[in-house]
Amino acid sequence: MRIRDLPYADPGVPDTRSGPRLLLWLSRRQLGGQSAALGWGVLHMAAVALFPLPLGMAVQAVVDRSGSRLALAGGLMLLLGGLTALGDTMLHRVSVANWITSAARLQQLLARKAAELGSALTRRVAAGEIVTVSTADVEHIGWFVETQSRFLSAAVTTLAVCASLVFYQPVLGTVVAVGVPLLVLAVLPLLPPATRRADEQRELAGHAAELASDTVAGLRVLRGIGGEELFLARYRRASQGVRGAAVRSARMWALIAAAQVLLPGLLMIAVVWIGVGLVRDGQVGVGELVTVYGVVTFLLFPLRQFEEAAMAYSFSRPSADRAARLLALRRTVEPAGAGAGRVPVGDLRDPVTGLRARAGELTAVVCGDPDAAGLLADRLGGHAPEAAAGTPSVLLGGVALDEVPQAAAREAVLVQDKDPVLLSGTLAELLDVPSSGRVSPEAALAAACCGDVLDSLERSSADRSAGAMAGYITERGRSLSGGQRQRLALARSLLADPEVLVLDEPTSAVDAHTEARVGEGVRALREGRTTVVFTTSPLLLDRADRVVMVRDGQVVAVGRHDELLRTDRAYRATVTRAADEGAGAPDPVLTEAGRRRAESASANGRIEDSA
Repeated sequence: MRIRDLPYADPGVPDTRSGPRLLLWLSRRQLGGQSAALGWGVLHMAAVALFPLPLGMAVQAVVDRSGSRLALAGGLMLLLGGLTALGDTMLHRVSVANWITSAARLQQLLARKAAELGSALTRRVAAGEIVTVSTADVEHIGWFVETQSRFLSAAVTTLAVCASLVFYQPVLGTVVAVGVPLLVLAVLPLLPPATRRADEQRELAGHAAELASDTVAGLRVLRGIGGEELFLARYRRASQGVRGAAVRSARMWALIAAAQVLLPGLLMIAVVWIGVGLVRDGQVGVGELVTVYGVVTFLLFPLRQFEEAAMAYSFSRPSADRAARLLALRRTVEPAGAGAGRVPVGDLRDPVTGLRARAGELTAVVCGDPDAAGLLADRLGGHAPEAAAGTPSVLLGGVALDEVPQAAAREAVLVQDKDPVLLSGTLAELLDVPSSGRVSPEAALAAACCGDVLDSLERSSADRSAGAMAGYITERGRSLSGGQRQRLALARSLLADPEVLVLDEPTSAVDAHTEARVGEGVRALREGRTTVVFTTSPLLLDRADRVVMVRDGQVVAVGRHDELLRTDRAYRATVTRAADEGAGAPDPVLTEAGRRRAESASANGRIEDSA
């Protein structure tokens, strides 16, 4: 896989049984790139390792006053220099490609998992952990995959060099062959504490990232209640904890790096000491001693590769554990596979609450508890929380959504929650969503009453001639008001034109006049399509074909808005915000104040409608 060919058509099915198994799976998927990097790495390191040979030949040629051997040594130096440059360049090129492609594969897997779980993901995994896995952890794992080929090339070259030294100069070669493994083993006891300190640093960093993410997301609320200083103080403490852990981790890795310099230095001193004695005895020539010394100096390089590989594994193993746990998440109930690809149609029915939304109608659902409304909306979309495992699934046209392949279920039912997310980009990019093609962007924007939003985006657009579609929307739509964000998200959902559209409080942040127009626009645009709106607004309830009231997890009343206002005290109390005394029992006799409030709420909708 080349970088220019990304993304992968199919990133594969990862082994998520553990972090090490995930690392092994990623490495096996990169065999082509790893083999190429191994070959170029061996060429590079072999050329560097052989360089002391012509250097020793040149020294001996000078001692022996041999011009021909000096010229031969110079030619070998030029050849080895060229091979070193070629091997190093290609090794770096292929290694970086391995890093990027393995990280891209993992990011695709994470994106696919996020799309599979939807809003259930953040209920099962903290948002800060998701951010950490998708950024720092992906980088650490890619780093480890990239170091494997360089580690193997260093190991192969080191074994070959040690074996060659034994044949070239048995005494000094034996000293080197015995000393190098001891150098590697001497550092191993330092790796577990270094790994523990690195794990501590990453855990604290993940907590700090989660705290920062939550603080930024709720900054407006914090400013409103004066709590930003409290949260900033918490983040400062968490940040200082990360700094302290990073210093402790760096000290341990600095100790390992120092040992990797000190111990080979001692080996070089021993080789030189023994070699000088052999030269004095006439057993070894000066050129041979220079060659052996140069080879021992070269061995410092692969030893650093071993250190980097150990560091990469210590950083990537906990990252891989977190990634494996995230990738191992599954839908609460896996589809049985029957009717693959078929999009069910018909009434939407929830056997748990008794809620039924008739096909082709606009059904309004009234819940006294906003949290219960959000959970029920998710359930209608097939996104039941994990705690609901084992409960009956929502039925669409008599088919359980849990038994429908995910792609078909998502095509059939679209849920827009009360806090929809707008990604950064132009308005055209925001509205570039999979759709049936029956609804145009202009019609969706008009139904959601986005005229003022379009004017604002057109004025802020860098290219006025391109119109509002080229207007830029900042991250999460923070440049817009809450009502404008709601209406743009509603337009995006209307443009998708699903078989069933579930809206959770789609107009809670807009004024009454705009709310009435939005209700009429949604009703007109969704004519003949099933729409479920969770709301307590009389302006929307008055435009629904049927209103269903859910209380304590069960349907307690069904009818039209004006009928329920007259006959159901609990419904009237919820909709008109009146005191709910004796709620639950229908009471046709209203107090004078209650009757005026109810009639005013119903009439309000008709007045706005005519306007």
